[in-house]
Amino acid sequence: MNLSLPHGPRRIVCLTEEPTEILYALGEQDRIVGISAYTVRPPEVVGSKPVVSAFIGGSVDKICALKPDLILGFSDIQAKLASELISANQQVLIFNQRSIPEILDVIVQIGLLVDCGDAARDLVASYVTNLEAAQDRAAQRGRGPRVYFEEWDDPMISGIQWVSELIEVVGGQDVFSEKSRGKLAKERFVSVEEVRQADPEVLLACWCGKDFELAPTQQRLQGVSALTTGRVYEIPPEQILQPGPACLTDGLASIEAAIWEGSP
Repeated sequence: MNLSLPHGPRRIVCLTEEPTEILYALGEQDRIVGISAYTVRPPEVVGSKPVVSAFIGGSVDKICALKPDLILGFSDIQAKLASELISANQQVLIFNQRSIPEILDVIVQIGLLVDCGDAARDLVASYVTNLEAAQDRAAQRGRGPRVYFEEWDDPMISGIQWVSELIEVVGGQDVFSEKSRGKLAKERFVSVEEVRQADPEVLLACWCGKDFELAPTQQRLQGVSALTTGRVYEIPPEQILQPGPACLTDGLASIEAAIWEGSP
């Protein structure tokens, strides 16, 4: 037996986009041997790695054929696929980060897994600096607008926790901040009447899996201030619904730009 000090897994399959982007940010992309079909960040990953999964499901045979020594995934939604892979004797690690602090923790944990703890902490420090700068700008601007983040239209689903926190970081007021703490999507269901009662001044639309449609939204939420004044903005899902580097950088910037449109 040839024994040596471990340097972390050499063949990693990423079932979602954020571990892929984290590994690229750490310069450890050569460890990645398989990715999700929804992975578009960073741009150079597209077409460069075998696609082995969607989000909920994936090909156990394709994944096993890659001979991974670690499979990384996200959330209870991937529980069935994770179970199938474990039954196939694969090593699986599922993260379930829902808040900004948890996202930062996961970045460090993945860094430690691949023997890049210091680099991961430096990366997290840069994201914290970015978030703090946004908070400082918000403090200078004063009270921000009421914001409704819509993740889906039927049933209507409001924003998940890290999205709500990002809205607050840039100075907006998430009208459904309490619901955002719900771990399951059904805990974030909202009704048309609830939205009308909250009367958001800004609507951020990010429908996971399909393009936003303005006309039916105007009809559905007729009378809501955001629709009356035209303060409706679509944010790409890959920027904000990925609990990793994307939401802490481009996602944060897009939310801030929409909420403070026309402000310095």
